[in-house]
Amino acid sequence: MSRKGQGEMMKGTDKFLIGIVAGITLLVVVVFLVVLLRPDPEYLDADTPEGVVHNYLLALHKGEYEHAFIYLATNIKHAPKDLDEFVDDIDGNCSWRFRDLDRETSLKVVSADIRGERAEVHIKQTVFYGGGVFDSDLYESEFEMTLKQRNDAWKLINGDRYWCYCWNEIGGCR
Repeated sequence: MSRKGQGEMMKGTDKFLIGIVAGITLLVVVVFLVVLLRPDPEYLDADTPEGVVHNYLLALHKGEYEHAFIYLATNIKHAPKDLDEFVDDIDGNCSWRFRDLDRETSLKVVSADIRGERAEVHIKQTVFYGGGVFDSDLYESEFEMTLKQRNDAWKLINGDRYWCYCWNEIGGCR
């Protein structure tokens, strides 16, 4: 092949390579923009079981414990009496139950099963983590939280996750 033919082949290869690099760069920029421009989750009206669960989990995720505390029912056997006990339980007695909130975690209310004054709210949890090349880098699961309606307000009485079991057990957390 002549030098001229080799030069034209190199130019075609260079254009192809530049196109691939430009495409990858554009894709990375788009992904960053989508992540950065995604709106922060907001609190919902607390007049439905779904709204109460969403607000409770969002407050815990943001570390706004005073906001999460107001959604607990007061008639739980050994519920924390005040905000200080609530924070102590989350940070001390039950910290392992709340550890996924320290990671990149997405929580979404999926549905609610309301039967009179009781409700079961189903939540989908997605935890993102760094994995291997062939790993999906995420773990998905579902859990439930139970609420009871008193005086036209929904309050949490139990939960599979992000809940201290000792609040419902004999002897409590202390």
